[in-house]
Amino acid sequence: MKLSKFKFTLPDELIASYPTQNRDESRLMVVHRQTGEIEHKIFKDILNYFSSGDVFIFNNTKVFPARLYGNKEKTGARIEVFLLRELNPDLRLWDVLVDPARKIRIGNKLYFGEDDSMVAEVIDNTTSRGRTLRFLYDGNHDEFKSTLFSLGETPLPKYIERPVEPEDEERYQTIFATEEGAVVAPAAGLHFSRELMKRLEIKDCRFALLTVHSGLGNYREIDVEDLTKHKMDSEQMIVNADVVKIVNVGKDSNKNICAVGTSVMRAIETAVSTDGHLKEFEGWTNKFIFPPYDFSVASSMVTNFHMPLSTLLMMTASFGGYELIMDAYKKAVEEKYRFGAYGDAMLII
Repeated sequence: MKLSKFKFTLPDELIASYPTQNRDESRLMVVHRQTGEIEHKIFKDILNYFSSGDVFIFNNTKVFPARLYGNKEKTGARIEVFLLRELNPDLRLWDVLVDPARKIRIGNKLYFGEDDSMVAEVIDNTTSRGRTLRFLYDGNHDEFKSTLFSLGETPLPKYIERPVEPEDEERYQTIFATEEGAVVAPAAGLHFSRELMKRLEIKDCRFALLTVHSGLGNYREIDVEDLTKHKMDSEQMIVNADVVKIVNVGKDSNKNICAVGTSVMRAIETAVSTDGHLKEFEGWTNKFIFPPYDFSVASSMVTNFHMPLSTLLMMTASFGGYELIMDAYKKAVEEKYRFGAYGDAMLII
């Protein structure tokens, strides 16, 4: 499978800059794998495709305010620092990206906040853009995290070309986000409102919550035409005993198992045993799913409309079938569906 097979023309105006006013009122394209039928609905209509005992698997990761702006010592140059993950809580070490990278070297100090209340020192160059920062802070770890996050902003994807607004703090987060650690929101989950969850509950649908701390690897450009040569960045994930039980009971009862989002799909395909059942897992995954691929757990999937040439589109095409999904995307452009994290949704059944 070649990278160029996932190229399509996406007009800039179809990339959503803002979410719909209500979470569950974005548009929903329903794609039927068996018949090839494509329906156009509103997201809350998803209720009509599920019944008692069906299982939704959600990602409960919580996005933290990962994008900071600091100033370099002496020159005062403005530097964007994107927090990726905490490496050592005791030493206040963080893995970060810096931009512009060429200006930042080992030993440089960066100052954050109006009164330079936070200082960080560059102690390692891990990649061309990546750095390890040591934050210099005297308080305890909770105080440090609180201060650090108060300086950061919601890390909207770069393709949303507008300043971050106060509402983004809530809307670029699912309603079941509890486990802090992501820098990318699990976008498919953003469409689920409390009202919709209640109505699914009344229908006796089951909910399983696993954790995948989604990273920037989803947005990294693929620079090889042969997809077998692409290496995904690793993401931390946890599938606990509750999730395993709910999903396996549903599977053994021949119920519909719905993966809500590509991060969930990657997680369950990482944590599946040879007999097709889910097993407990705590660790890291760099699983890259592209066509052709045989899925073991999910029978349906909710996902957003993704960018051309993205790994997210490749996974969607793996699940829905390459030809059908690329045809659906062509229709989505014609029908002016909204793309990206704040865009519309697709249900593949």
